[in-house]
Amino acid sequence: MGAVINKQAFDVQAIRRQFPILSREIDGKPLVYLDNAATTQKPQCVIDALVDYYTTCNANVHRGAHRLADEATQRYEQARDTIATFVNAASRREVIWTSGTTESINIVAIGAAQLLREGDEVLVTQMEHHANLVTWQQACKRSGAKLVVCPIDENGELNLTAFGQLLNERTRLVAFPHVSNALGTVNPVKDLCQQAKAVNAWVLVDGAQGIAHEPVDVQDLGCDFYAFSGHKLFGPTGIGVLWGRESVLAEWPVWQTGGEMIATVTYERAIWGELPGRFEAGTPNIADAIGMGKAVEWFSALDMPAVMAHERALIESATEQAEAFEGLRIVGTARNKVGVLSFVLDEGHPADVGFLLDRQGIAIRTGHHCAEPLMGRLGVPGTARASFALYNTLEEVGALFTALQKVRNLLG
Repeated sequence: MGAVINKQAFDVQAIRRQFPILSREIDGKPLVYLDNAATTQKPQCVIDALVDYYTTCNANVHRGAHRLADEATQRYEQARDTIATFVNAASRREVIWTSGTTESINIVAIGAAQLLREGDEVLVTQMEHHANLVTWQQACKRSGAKLVVCPIDENGELNLTAFGQLLNERTRLVAFPHVSNALGTVNPVKDLCQQAKAVNAWVLVDGAQGIAHEPVDVQDLGCDFYAFSGHKLFGPTGIGVLWGRESVLAEWPVWQTGGEMIATVTYERAIWGELPGRFEAGTPNIADAIGMGKAVEWFSALDMPAVMAHERALIESATEQAEAFEGLRIVGTARNKVGVLSFVLDEGHPADVGFLLDRQGIAIRTGHHCAEPLMGRLGVPGTARASFALYNTLEEVGALFTALQKVRNLLG
């Protein structure tokens, strides 16, 4: 199993040793993994948890009459408790397992489509990932509600004045990201939630990018829904969480029907079960839920102030070197940002930059980052995006810019 992290010190090399993939080479060069906004790597303890489940207690959860089912259920529900503690949920019933942030948002949007009425408004922002935009477009299309978009400024920051002005008595739901996946902008979540609740709107926070970079206390934030994915939090792919306030979730329309989410069934009707089961139809993703619980357990043992300080040092170093790099323009210069450096080079298309960096062992992402309208707002077809996690080092930041010099020479 993975080593226990000493909360009194942050040793990035000790952390890196817990991630097997980080010792890999690409074409004979050390891997420099800077695509963490897309997915994070997994520590050995998470990998071990998956293997252990499949080799010792693989069985379907709940209602089993045998030992394996009991053990699987214990681990599965213990993982739910771990998540509840991690986000400070008021009850474990507020933690719904999903396939990831996208499914979490869709659960809320599909239910909202049944509750919204013509004349209602849904407020989103110009910095949305498609998962927190297209879902609301569809919900408004089905219900007759109006989609309203809050603008951002040239730095990639939300226009807070416009946000306040757009809120009104017709606003029924507000959705926005904790952190922009394309820009790294950190939004003032608590303040935005307070403003939205002042007009009695439901609030959903897309936490996919925020959850791994700073502590999240859903009760303190004041939102109604907070959605996030395991694979952006050092856990497995295909698993995520929708946290929802119990008083809201208990009345929210179900989105999927089948086994597990039923209280009672006749040929004429069905009565839905209690939370959290009423939103978890069918056999769940047991192994990956257990793996996500282990990832959160591992992450929670870290010294978060030290982690945040380390990540600030990474983005500050990257920003400083980017500003000094001839022919490079940073896209997204918010005062409060985390984890992401998006940029364009005068010499070449982002796709070419990404390809040439890969030849040097450096993994980044290029394109519109599932934020095509945002790219249009900023006047670029796409960007090259380097995104950082707690296991990255200042030396790797330097390696990125050394490699970019070679890219510029090749493209020039």
